[in-house]
Amino acid sequence: MTVSADGDVTPLLFQPLRIRDLILKNRVVISPMCQHAADFGKATDWHLVHLGRFAIGGAGLVFVESTAVDPRARVGVNDVGLWADDQIEPLRRIVRFVQDNGARIGVQLAHTGRKAGSEALWDGGRALTEAQMAASGEPWRRAGPSAIAAGPEWTVPDEMTPADIQETIRHFADATRRAERAGFDVIELHFGHGYLAASFLSPKSNLRTDAYGGSLENRMRMPLEAAAAVRAAWPQHKPLFVRISAVDGAEGGWSLDDSVVLAQRFKAIGVDVIDCSSGGLGEETRSTNVPRGLGFQVPFADRIRREAGMLTQAVGVILDGLQAERILQQGQADLIAVGREALFDPNWAVHAAYALGFDPEFRTWHFRHGGWLAKREPLIRKLQDEAQRAAAASGARS
Repeated sequence: MTVSADGDVTPLLFQPLRIRDLILKNRVVISPMCQHAADFGKATDWHLVHLGRFAIGGAGLVFVESTAVDPRARVGVNDVGLWADDQIEPLRRIVRFVQDNGARIGVQLAHTGRKAGSEALWDGGRALTEAQMAASGEPWRRAGPSAIAAGPEWTVPDEMTPADIQETIRHFADATRRAERAGFDVIELHFGHGYLAASFLSPKSNLRTDAYGGSLENRMRMPLEAAAAVRAAWPQHKPLFVRISAVDGAEGGWSLDDSVVLAQRFKAIGVDVIDCSSGGLGEETRSTNVPRGLGFQVPFADRIRREAGMLTQAVGVILDGLQAERILQQGQADLIAVGREALFDPNWAVHAAYALGFDPEFRTWHFRHGGWLAKREPLIRKLQDEAQRAAAASGARS
């Protein structure tokens, strides 16, 4: 913790963090969460409100959901995209709002590979059938390193040719240039959860015998080439994150040892932060077979941070500021990502500050909210004191 000249203690969670030229006001990150509310890839008013409220709620960095680099490779039909220029301006509007209200904003670029085309979570999250994909009129294409389905509900993907792989890498680079035109502060590459890059990494889904399969070095080639292309297209002063499944949830699949090696290679080409998730290789996106519990993925962030010597982001059932602060104090991660808990409480960040005793005067709140709460606080404290005295008096009488 940092102690100011007047004796105030600043928790690590609320200390600024510099990554390249970007300075985050705190270590609270809002994870990308699919909203399935776009208009053929274009963000809508829903996204403005959904993402804007996290900026007002005090987060340091807010991520736009999984954003497709290819219309054939979306999670669902109403996903956000950056495969076309007309998708830039709707996102630029959101970027401006988030930045103007005190946060920084990133976009998560994704290619779903074998897992293109599924229902929204609230509709069941199932893979679309061939008939459903055909009836939708959308340009779906399930593709992967090998002709192996992602699971029993998924159709067998097309095995990508070297030309397909290079085309996909160009799509990532083109989307990166559009993200820069939209004004984003950070790019994150979604290379986890069984999507395209993750399927190249795992020996369970990648049975190729060319330069993109076989050895660990070859299986890492596609993700590394894509990350290098994005780094070259993204301004050098702006950070690049990569989300990985540190373990992919498949027996004999991608391991934490492999993830340490991959992180070291990412670091060498200019990746700044590894966002440490897990699971999803051979299952639907709504489930994972990695045992869950409080902070269950934090050990992944811890080991990669120590052994790869780079910044990591912890994610996964991190519920409150006290838990988040312990993770940072123990040196297990540098950033704390919250997703569903932020949906439960869009003011997660400022509530964490209050709970940690850091901001009893509501200074970290947006001024349009904090001023009202600060004005009310003396009354709240007076009523609490009166209630405590009454309880104490009642106990003394009994």
